[in-house]
Amino acid sequence: MLGPVRTFARMVKIEHSVFALPFAYTGLFWSADGWPGWRAFLLVTLAMVAVRSFAMAFNRIADLPFDRDNPRTRDRPLVTGEMSLHGAWVLTVTCAAVFVAACWSINPLVFTLSPIALVIAGGYSLTKRFTWLCHFVLGATLGLAPLGGWLAVQPAFAPAPVVLALGVTFWVAGFDILYAAQDIGFDRERGLNSLPARFGLGTALALSTFCHVQTGLFFLLAGWTAGAGWLFAGVMAVVALFLALEHLLISERDMSRVNLAFFTVNGVIALAVFAGALADIYWG
Repeated sequence: MLGPVRTFARMVKIEHSVFALPFAYTGLFWSADGWPGWRAFLLVTLAMVAVRSFAMAFNRIADLPFDRDNPRTRDRPLVTGEMSLHGAWVLTVTCAAVFVAACWSINPLVFTLSPIALVIAGGYSLTKRFTWLCHFVLGATLGLAPLGGWLAVQPAFAPAPVVLALGVTFWVAGFDILYAAQDIGFDRERGLNSLPARFGLGTALALSTFCHVQTGLFFLLAGWTAGAGWLFAGVMAVVALFLALEHLLISERDMSRVNLAFFTVNGVIALAVFAGALADIYWG
């Protein structure tokens, strides 16, 4: 029983949910100005896990021809045979159906927008074939998280979740550029587009830094538009330090700590933003 569960978790990298869920919760709590109720909380959680699992499963299917040849990805379940291609498609369709059902249960606007979210989430997997802007498409995909959380309570767009979505877009693009640096040689050999492969490692690191400067500014602006006070601003100052740490951990001469910068530091950043929002709501 645990074997299939572990395979599913590895297939969709379930631990990476820490990147999107805290931002969905931030939008949710900002929209409700506090606890949104169990129904909204659980439905948003279900929708987020489902759409993220859909996106990852589709990504694994789309990238299978490349994953078989890339030394870094040869242990993925589709490559090793732990999961069949048929099983991956069943997983992908099931996650999409669960996502749409969760959106239907939230409210009519979220349900109406759910197909667009699926297209964006799945479409990212194909963008690396034709544009080095793929990192920003991935960022925009995760940027939907705070918007979805906000709309679950108030079915109308507002400045705060939109600005937070822009911050998330630049944040994800910045760390995805760093992650893609591991595959410069492979991407160039196979004609795949990434910013590091197109412009070189030095330029990619500089552009990643630029993205994370924008991230800090957008996070602060999002708090201001949401009416957050000094507590949120103080936590964002700490987030800025973690963003800086991410770039201190790696350099053009030493990329050995890229996974530490990618997962650990960014996981802390996502959780810190949500913690800052909660602290401001309840104690600010």
